[in-house]
Order: sequence, then structure tokens, then C-alpha cells
Amino acid sequence: MEVKKSPKADLEGKKSTWLLVGFVLILAAMFVAFEWTERDKQVTTDTGITEPTFEEEMIPITEQEEQKQAPPPPEAPKVEEVLQIADNNANVEESTIQSTEDNNTAVEIKYVPVEVEEEEPEEQQIFQVVEEMPEFPGGMAECLKFISKNIKYPTIAQENGVQGRVIIQFVVNQDGSIVDPVVMRSVDPYLDKEALRVIKMMPKWKPGKQRGKAVRVKYTVPVTFKLQ
Repeated sequence: MEVKKSPKADLEGKKSTWLLVGFVLILAAMFVAFEWTERDKQVTTDTGITEPTFEEEMIPITEQEEQKQAPPPPEAPKVEEVLQIADNNANVEESTIQSTEDNNTAVEIKYVPVEVEEEEPEEQQIFQVVEEMPEFPGGMAECLKFISKNIKYPTIAQENGVQGRVIIQFVVNQDGSIVDPVVMRSVDPYLDKEALRVIKMMPKWKPGKQRGKAVRVKYTVPVTFKLQ
């Protein structure tokens, strides 16, 4: 026995129709999506910030009042000089002025000389420190070698066991010569005397220079006496 279905209840007959409707809707949606652009958007440049408005404030002009000048003080009344004429019989005391010529006394004029401090010329000035200090020929090592070679230990100092370091200060002239040696630190009179003798024997040094010019410079050298 065949089962007959009603044409209204048959869903298979409308399946193809709904499928086509679905394709149409999908294509319409895709078309709208591709055609949608940014041109439809409007960009506004209004930031909401308004330029401030400045109102000019009118400042009233103040005028300075002219200072009233005080009236000048009244002139003092003039006092007329009245000459008093003395009587011929009036007693008038006469005063006499005595001059030094009448007394035969001479006026003494004393001359007080003005002391003028003369500046020491640069050539005679002795410097403590200069741009280029004096130097022994060959350097300080040669200087100490010269002293040890020429020194003679005093016999009395050796017998008494005296030893130490004598400090000698002298002046190196512009020509390099050694002058005015003095003992700055003494150990023993005999050792001091021997140290001065050796310093005076030194050859000419290389003079010190200040601003490229040779000058006199003070220099200090130690002379050591040591017993073996």
C-alpha cells in the first residue's frame, strides 16, 4: 500500500528555491562589503579648543601734577656801615710790629731730604724660583760626584767621630759663577769650612733664566760627611 503525501507537506520541492535565495543573500552581503569604503566617513578637524580672546585693558593716563615752587625767601635788609670818626683828643694805643731785622736774628731754614726708595735693578735682583733653574754641568748627579771627589774629611772630625750633612746656600750669577756661599745648616765648624771650600771650587753652572733672560738665583746644595 503506497503512502501518499500531501503536496503542501512535501519539503523537498522547495529545497532548491531556498537554496537559491540563500545564495542571493550571500552575494548581496559580499557586494555591500566590497563596495563599503572609507569615503563615507567624514573627518572633522574641530578639536574643541577655541583660541583665547584677549581684551585690551585701557589704562588711564596719569598726569603728574606740577610741583609748586616755594616762593623765594625775602632778602635780608642791608646793614649800612656807619663810620665812627674818632676825636682828635682821644687816646689811641699804638702797637708796634718788630721785625727780625731790628733784632739782628737770622731765620733758619732747615732742609729735610726726602728719602726715595730706589728699586733694585733686575740685574742685581736675586730670585728664589725662576722659570729655568740653574743647573750644574751634567746635572745634579755630576754635582754630587764632583763634591765627593774633591771633599777632604777633616782629621779632627774623624778622630771625634763627627759626621752629618751640611747645607750650603749660594748665588748663581748671570754668567754661571758661584758667589756668596753660606752655611744654612751647620754640623761642625771643621765640616762647615770644608763644605764651603768645595762649593767655591765648583765650575760655572748653567745660569737660571726668567722670561728668557739670565738672572741671579739662590741655590741650595747638601754636602754629606759620613765615616766609613
